[in-house]
Amino acid sequence: MVPAATLAADTTVHPGIWPRGHSPLPPDPALEARIDALMAKMSVEDKVGQMIQADIKYVTPEDVRKYRLGSVLAGGNSGPDGGQYGTAAQWQKLCDAFYQASMDTTGGRLAIPVLFGIDAVHGHNNLVGSTLFPQNVGLGATRDPKLIHEIGKVTALELRASGFNWTFAPTLTVPQDERWGRAYEGYSQNPPLVARYASAIVAGLEGRPGTPQFLDANHVIATAKHFVGDGGTHNGKDQGDAQVPETVLRDVHAVGYPPAIAAGVQVVMVSFSSWNGVKMAGNKGLITDVLKGRMGFDGIVLGDWNAHGQVPGCNNEDCPAAYNAGLDMFEAPDSWKGVYVNTLAEVKKGVIPMSRVDDAVRRILRVKLRLGMFEAGPPSANPLVARSAQVIGSPMHRALARRAVRESLVLLKNHGGVLPIDPRKHVLVTGDGADDISKQNGGWTLTWQGTGLTNADFPGATSIWQGIRQQVQAAGGSAELAADGRYKHKPDVAIVVFGEDPYAEFQGDLPNLAYRPGDDHDLELLRRLRGEGVPVVGVFLTGRPLWMNREINAADAFVVAWLPGTEGEGVADVLLRTADGRIAHDFHGKLAYAWPRTAAQIPVAAAARGEAPQYPYGFGLTYADRDTSAPLPEIAGVDLSHARAGIYFSHGKPAQGFTLRLTGADGATADVTGTPAATGDGSLRVGAFDYKAQEDARALAWSGDGGARAALVAPAPLDVERETNGDVLLVTTLRIESLSPQGAAIGVTCGDGCGAQVPVGDQLATLPHGQWLRVGIPLKCFGEAGADMTRLDRPFVWTGYPGGRIDLTEVSLGTVADQTLACHGQSAKP
Repeated sequence: MVPAATLAADTTVHPGIWPRGHSPLPPDPALEARIDALMAKMSVEDKVGQMIQADIKYVTPEDVRKYRLGSVLAGGNSGPDGGQYGTAAQWQKLCDAFYQASMDTTGGRLAIPVLFGIDAVHGHNNLVGSTLFPQNVGLGATRDPKLIHEIGKVTALELRASGFNWTFAPTLTVPQDERWGRAYEGYSQNPPLVARYASAIVAGLEGRPGTPQFLDANHVIATAKHFVGDGGTHNGKDQGDAQVPETVLRDVHAVGYPPAIAAGVQVVMVSFSSWNGVKMAGNKGLITDVLKGRMGFDGIVLGDWNAHGQVPGCNNEDCPAAYNAGLDMFEAPDSWKGVYVNTLAEVKKGVIPMSRVDDAVRRILRVKLRLGMFEAGPPSANPLVARSAQVIGSPMHRALARRAVRESLVLLKNHGGVLPIDPRKHVLVTGDGADDISKQNGGWTLTWQGTGLTNADFPGATSIWQGIRQQVQAAGGSAELAADGRYKHKPDVAIVVFGEDPYAEFQGDLPNLAYRPGDDHDLELLRRLRGEGVPVVGVFLTGRPLWMNREINAADAFVVAWLPGTEGEGVADVLLRTADGRIAHDFHGKLAYAWPRTAAQIPVAAAARGEAPQYPYGFGLTYADRDTSAPLPEIAGVDLSHARAGIYFSHGKPAQGFTLRLTGADGATADVTGTPAATGDGSLRVGAFDYKAQEDARALAWSGDGGARAALVAPAPLDVERETNGDVLLVTTLRIESLSPQGAAIGVTCGDGCGAQVPVGDQLATLPHGQWLRVGIPLKCFGEAGADMTRLDRPFVWTGYPGGRIDLTEVSLGTVADQTLACHGQSAKP
């Protein structure tokens, strides 16, 4: 439904007010003649196949051979051999397999090499052992386009060395609301800075047009994304609606595209989001008239992950409107076969004109020819593949990433000259981010959400603790690691590394900018150490500025490290003096986003009202600055007791506003307001017990006759359609004590007569009993079984039967589980 506020908004596109541009590559009659010759031999089936990109989790080389698909991708959780990520050897083998399939001429097929794309957004982040750079939010703080260019070159080398020829980067969004879960993918809130970076990163990835290096064997195709307005959605909602005038869309959100096109970018990815209520994937005025026409873009216009399915009148498997609007290729990860069948039929019927098909195919072939794919041979023929062990994660590449970490650090506070630290002292390193390489990388790291990983998954990488320990010990000091701050020997200084846990896309959307509302354990650690007379340095890992005045006040010095990547020693380079007392590296970073004064303040919007942020855009101290700042106000402006979205039951209790409701075998209901509790007929009893803390778990026991239910009732209907489309799980942290012979079921409801449930008894019976496990079930199981995922009133319903006993401590949305249940056996209306 289009928000009421946008119904009267102007959605008319005026191409004449947009910047005029053109490809930096001069007309190439010989190349166009090759395209003409190829297209003359192509059947309609060949052409439609070229217009589709499928995910490797759902497509095989045989499918590419049969359907002549133009491209495949490896999505965030899609790796070779059924995994979520892979080694160089695994990726090389898979890339070769898809290439060979596309070049098979059996039965008169045309040999058209397949493009293979991946989200290499802060280095080659789905490759084990690769060099991972700071996320873009940190790179924006460096103010260093030359560094960005070099990062692009290194990323391209590591992609090519593992077989890839295409990355879905750079992200040229200009985030205006840090509540957005993708804010860290943007370099800055400031349009001119994003524009400067756009040309630098594209040239690094692709090489410079007009030189022999352009799209050579050391470079890859770049993708400018997400066109356009993804960083300006209302309330920072991912895949939401940018309710702004066309001039703001042009002057703020589109500023990166003209310089990217001028730098030779070969692909533009269209956003999930809308502009004034019109889905971008169906906006012909912006795609065809502005991007292709006015801006002169002559490469591939790619849709995002099933984004075409959100266009009105469309679904994931059928959307002629998006092709007719100007998309040349659908990213149809799991829906590709339906898209192929339906699009082929619509082309034959004239619903999609052949002229539109020919334009799309010409663009796709043009990019493939510019890349030299028809002459290059299989990906393994690239000389970098033979040297992949020397290229991927090389000392030179890691040194560049370490430099990027140093340049990205922003110093917000330094009272009493606590920094820089004398490495000859006894240094405590503490906090849950101190020795966690996954946490210091964030989302889009090996997995989509960057979760479920350990340090062992990052060979060659360095945690922040490891970097500090190495330098302190080399200088003759001593370093101690204690994640909880319980030291063995009182330290001279404590470095507390803490921050956001990894997330990606809508999983990171926030209702406000409060840091960890309802969870003060980081604050308590800072205060405890300082109360013990230990000077405290806070090192904050984050994908965005957040309100944390209390934590800043509790530290003597405070450093924003953003999401620094694999080279954690870059933090030590700046925080520590050398062994002989010198400052080898000063603070360089300046805020690329203003820092909020309260948790309710959105700095960009507040500035338009004349309100000052806590720290302005461009703020950042150096060691030359004498910091005499006063304590910050600790008025949050929001209720800090509210937990983050997506948590329904935590520490054995319903999340804020939720209710645990029992329904007996007799149909009567009872809300749990204390424990012990039971249904009126005694068919379900609930008790409290200690798991990790006092009464942080609940025991559910069924008896009597018939099934009884425990449900979590939401304070208002929940819209989890995005999460459902994104393969998110409903994760229950539980312990199975016993199962009823009649089984069990997990379900959801969406109002009277609306809902779905999945019988899970047989699957639970195969799991260990008496052991705590995270058990996940895909949200799409409920959607496919008939639940309306846009209005869940009970996002968790457990149905049990006599003899069953289950212990629960948490129910939440997530992407990591110890055991993921299958959807089989679905039935409607729990």
